[in-house]
Amino acid sequence: MKRFFKVVVARWLARTPFGLAILGAGWFLGRRRRRREQEQAGRGGRKYVTRGSGRPPRSGRRR
Repeated sequence: MKRFFKVVVARWLARTPFGLAILGAGWFLGRRRRRREQEQAGRGGRKYVTRGSGRPPRSGRRR
């Protein structure tokens, strides 16, 4: 639902040049925030990073 709301707001803002400027500023600030969070996570944020479902892969023949 949140992603749908973001799409609706982005389409509504993209109708005007002022709205496009707001979208650009939001994109730029979000990009900076994500980069900062990545750097902090790399500096001892989370010790264990989970990848995938967490269960081991199936071995042997498939049925």
